[in-house]
Amino acid sequence: MHSHVTSGGPMLNFIKGAIIGIALVIPGLSGSIFAVVVGLYDRLLDAVNHFRDDPKAHMRFLLPVGLGAVLGILLSTKAVLWITTSWPIPSYAFFVGLVIGIGPFIARKVRQVPFKWAYVGLVVLGFLAIYGLAKLGGTEPENMIALTKLNSLGDWGTMGFAGLFSVSLMAIPGISGSVMLMVIDQYGTIYNAVGEIGTAARLLLSGKTAEAGVALQSVALLVPFMIGAIIGLILIAKLMGYLLAHFEAQVYYAVIGIVIAAIVILIETGMVPYWQATSGLLDIGLAIVSVVIGVLATLFLDKPDAK
Repeated sequence: MHSHVTSGGPMLNFIKGAIIGIALVIPGLSGSIFAVVVGLYDRLLDAVNHFRDDPKAHMRFLLPVGLGAVLGILLSTKAVLWITTSWPIPSYAFFVGLVIGIGPFIARKVRQVPFKWAYVGLVVLGFLAIYGLAKLGGTEPENMIALTKLNSLGDWGTMGFAGLFSVSLMAIPGISGSVMLMVIDQYGTIYNAVGEIGTAARLLLSGKTAEAGVALQSVALLVPFMIGAIIGLILIAKLMGYLLAHFEAQVYYAVIGIVIAAIVILIETGMVPYWQATSGLLDIGLAIVSVVIGVLATLFLDKPDAK
């Protein structure tokens, strides 16, 4: 089971990690569905669940993916949100294309078992679960910052829970960690803290240590968040590892519903609100081209892991 853990090469895995990192930033996008998109999901679960069997080999695989994800998050926290705000229709059409492109991968997975009508229920269940969770989000504005520093033990608990809740659910393909943070009203808090890493670095380099100290107080919120995230990831990785080992095809039938929900959510949140005001032949053309580019990108990234 572990022989292919380092396949794909560190550079390609770094790029794939960066794509997952970018997906983590955008509300509605699922980091784990993009791990499926780039052909890393099964291998990431395998590496987390069996890390102690061969720490060196698993670390060689996890390190470039992890560094890529961190770079993707840091570079895209402001940039990707700016792109999706400035050009919502083509950018979200591209995301839709990326998700549609996993069709052949999922088809390979579900063909492992003979079709049963009961599996349609799994598709419906997958759709309703993700679409329902997405609709729970957004009780507060995305940019609401609930905390700017750790003031008490309660704040440590709040951030730890935010990490455990969002990351453990995010490890299930199709669930957006960003949306889960919105459900508990911590999206603005976490991405403000991530954004402050760059601010703190700039202030330190220009010798403004007092201002840097204030920024670092926000960055410190990420410490309990990461502790909760690691605990959540280990717990859910065991569950998903078990399900994929024993019911892989059935899991991917549910993923079909999850993927359909992801496409609907992306269209509803990123395209529909802007379509009425600017709909024209140019927008339709741009959207179609963006979808096609997204599909081709996924098919290209899926190649190294094709079985």
